[in-house]
Amino acid sequence: MTTSSAPTASAEVDPSPLGWSLAALLREWSARVAAACADVPHGGRGYEVLAAVARDAPPTQAALAARLGIDRTVMTYLLDELVGCGLVERRADPADRRARRIVATDHGRAVLTDLDGRVRTAEDALLAGLAPADRDVLRHLLERAATSAAPGDDRCAVVARAVDPRAVDPAP
Repeated sequence: MTTSSAPTASAEVDPSPLGWSLAALLREWSARVAAACADVPHGGRGYEVLAAVARDAPPTQAALAARLGIDRTVMTYLLDELVGCGLVERRADPADRRARRIVATDHGRAVLTDLDGRVRTAEDALLAGLAPADRDVLRHLLERAATSAAPGDDRCAVVARAVDPRAVDPAP
């Protein structure tokens, strides 16, 4: 009697589609967020900067660039455009007059509130194949897995590297 070593359909081991699934979701998420943020200077990147500035203590320009993984020269131009649109402003750091703190303006905070809604709508559309409760569970589980896998990583910097690896400052 010969036995077959070929797996049957029910016994096949399903290779994990995690890499493909994450890549497909990130690619589509990036495109949708870029479209949602198209009217902000630098699109999704401008949104990341505005969100970081509005939600955290006013960072220095250098600290903001490091946190988001954006080259300092690129950050200067990006901030110039955000300042030009009245979304953020540079203020002298009271502790170090050579440094500049980046502060969201009232207009910038209002724009951010609108952008947050647009990004959430884009994310919900991306996950439309899931029930709303399942979307929340997926977000929670992905956050837990990512935090566990990369506990010291800054969330914004991780997204910036994943979406555009060229945006990362190669200097240590």
